[in-house]
Amino acid sequence: MKKLKQKGFTLIELILVIAIIIIIAAAIFVALNPAKRIGDANDSQRWSEVNSILGAIQQSIVDNSGTFPNQATWAATNYYQLGTDAAGCNNCTAQATQAACLNLTDLVTNNYLGSIPEDPTIGSSGKTGYYVQRAAGGIVTVGACTAYSGAISVQR
Repeated sequence: MKKLKQKGFTLIELILVIAIIIIIAAAIFVALNPAKRIGDANDSQRWSEVNSILGAIQQSIVDNSGTFPNQATWAATNYYQLGTDAAGCNNCTAQATQAACLNLTDLVTNNYLGSIPEDPTIGSSGKTGYYVQRAAGGIVTVGACTAYSGAISVQR
């Protein structure tokens, strides 16, 4: 009689290979940390948008002989969340303490911005997720209400 040779893998060999693949996949997933990558990407967008808003405000001030956009409702030293809502805008950060948002859509109308930016995770046209403040010396601060890692604000 001839001996039959069996070809293939045993169940134990298959389980070991699958276990090794799972361990390698888990290590790669942890190393890549997708939540951190998404958070960093959102923060990068926030930095870009904060700088765009500040640049548009400053250009508007220069073009209008020192007059701030929407100066009638933008009181000096107060913090405002940008947006079109008339109430509920004081939940942005500890800084944005005014109930009504500051509407700076004139920056779009006058071609300083293509559109008012909205935060990638919490923003809407009513409450953009960005705040502004102007100090007595004409210094303007623009910041993001939320950030993945550290505060995001610029001042000029």
